[in-house]
Amino acid sequence: MSESDRFHPNVPGVAQSDRLVPINLRQSGSTPVQMLISTRVRKSPFWHMSIEAGCWRAEVYNRMYHPRGYVRPEDGGAMAEYDALVNRVTLWNVAVERQIRVRGPDAEAFVNRVITRDASKIAPMHGKYTILCNERGGILNDPVLLRLAEDEFWFSISDSDLGMWLQGVNVGLGHDVEIEEIDVAPVQVQGPLSEDLMVDMFGEAIRELRYYELMESELAGCSVVISQTGFSGEKGYEIYLRDATLNAEAMWYAVLGQGARFGLRVIAPAHHRRIAAGILSWGQDMDAETSPFQVNLAYQVPREKEADYIGRAALEAQRDRIEAGDYPFDLKLAGLKMGGAPITDYAPDFWLIARPDGTRVGYVTSPWWSPELECNIALGYVPWDMTEIGTKCLVELPERYTAQSGQPVAGEVVKVPFRPSAHPSAREQARAAGRNVAE
Repeated sequence: MSESDRFHPNVPGVAQSDRLVPINLRQSGSTPVQMLISTRVRKSPFWHMSIEAGCWRAEVYNRMYHPRGYVRPEDGGAMAEYDALVNRVTLWNVAVERQIRVRGPDAEAFVNRVITRDASKIAPMHGKYTILCNERGGILNDPVLLRLAEDEFWFSISDSDLGMWLQGVNVGLGHDVEIEEIDVAPVQVQGPLSEDLMVDMFGEAIRELRYYELMESELAGCSVVISQTGFSGEKGYEIYLRDATLNAEAMWYAVLGQGARFGLRVIAPAHHRRIAAGILSWGQDMDAETSPFQVNLAYQVPREKEADYIGRAALEAQRDRIEAGDYPFDLKLAGLKMGGAPITDYAPDFWLIARPDGTRVGYVTSPWWSPELECNIALGYVPWDMTEIGTKCLVELPERYTAQSGQPVAGEVVKVPFRPSAHPSAREQARAAGRNVAE
């Protein structure tokens, strides 16, 4: 079989010639296994307090245990957590966003070499959502990049070993920088009441903090950095705790105490809400074998950036082919509305997408029920010719979500985001301004 004819051995209709390691599309369902807790995987400074708050399930993210559920299914499960997020305020343990610091005289030059956007345009005490690509244009990570000073950046990373990659890259580049993980752990405070709670904790200056702007402060005697960012599409903030292994309890309980009168609830990161906002999850919606042009991140590939960066030649070649009408990939990420009973928990498999005639051609990466839209929504990969808004498809959901066993539900390609966010993303801002790249 040639490289261009590679298909998944279990689902032969879904072309995956873009990939060296195909996505596993076998529909194995939810498997009754217990996570082993051992010392091979790190417990974050907030882990024991997450357990105290009711965490009953977790996964591994960035080699760290990651809480993924607090409300038990019999008490409303993930949708009860969703209600707290969209109507009140929530606290998330996101220490798995490990902080990789790049500091030194060449910090800006080094960071500019590894991200696709222009690091020189990030002012101190500001941040940006960024991507880093390999030489083939595959997305290695999509961190929030914080610039603390002229010579200091923090990569707040998603789920991959980016710190080791950055250190390895600089062995060849030889920039005068220190690259190391630091003892900083973030929490997120998200929801419509988050601003009032943050003002209670940090003062009226919070109201002046703009989207992706940073400020230094203290809470319970602990030094923190605050950003107006989040993974939810709701109004929200992140609190980056310095010396986290020493200060975790003091800060966590201070947030809980101040948040009590606002109805604060500790929840897991809100994938149900981030899907509606069109926010991507690395490892689920994209990975190192995915191009930004496949996942609606073309705005992260600027035309006018002066400095060279890793992956630039490959990405510009891809863009040239696309603009010439020759889409170079088998599949592209699209938004879907679909039928079926409400999906109110995480999908254990990449559910299959078919053409209206039943031919399997793609797969769902992130599905959930939208109470506001009163239907299931999803992100999923389909062939280029199925990405036009209004294109019909079929989705093969598990039996518990279908009216008739073995029968797929109807789906339709729709615009993303599915519903408005408190802050439009850089992609939406670029579109509104008539640009196809972010500033």
